[in-house]
Amino acid sequence: MDTNLVHYLPIATTIISALFCAVLVRRYRERGGLHLMWWGIGMFTYGLGTALESSITVFGNSAALTKAWYIAGALLGGYPLAQGSVYLHLKRKTANVLTAVTIPLLVVVSAVIVASPVLVEHLEPHRPTGAVLGWQWVRLTTPFINLYSFVFLVGGALYSAYRYARSPDTAAGNRAVGNALIAFGAVLPGIGGSMAKAGFVEALYVGEFVGILMIFAGYRACVMPATTVQGSPSHAVTSQRGA
Repeated sequence: MDTNLVHYLPIATTIISALFCAVLVRRYRERGGLHLMWWGIGMFTYGLGTALESSITVFGNSAALTKAWYIAGALLGGYPLAQGSVYLHLKRKTANVLTAVTIPLLVVVSAVIVASPVLVEHLEPHRPTGAVLGWQWVRLTTPFINLYSFVFLVGGALYSAYRYARSPDTAAGNRAVGNALIAFGAVLPGIGGSMAKAGFVEALYVGEFVGILMIFAGYRACVMPATTVQGSPSHAVTSQRGA
């Protein structure tokens, strides 16, 4: 089995994602809000992708596992989190339209991935790779989905960091730092994913692990001060409209 310690990082990433998902689900049940629902779904799919990586490392690979990994990671790794930002920052009607346009696209692309023939010669025993897909053209769709996720997830966090950095509010400083951490953490899996396409899947594992740590730390930095400084329920991760 040609693996090293880096190949086991997804196990730790999955555990952290599960804990973060539980935090978001509890907050959604307490406060409501579609943005929190989407963020909870996002943490679930993020953890699902790393759980599949863990399974492939520990138990071995298969065409079905690799396809499931590609759907969970390449397609759904950042999209639900981005949708959370969409519902937080944009008008509900606009957010609903974007959801109605993007979800059918994701369904179609996922179906194509499932139906794609498999290049068995590219199937590695303990490392997932999109190179096994016989219809390689389907991989050309993922940059558009990832760009959408980048614009709303990373862009939303950077915008909020800028707003908080200019605010005189006592707790705003920590929220500015928190949103900056979220933005940077959200970029890392994308960088790792780009390197994975070149054959360095280990870079993806590191990016996912460090990325989830930074996003979780950023979330905690954003919500904790609102309870301790203002004595009221904490604000949103990326906006004062509530989380």
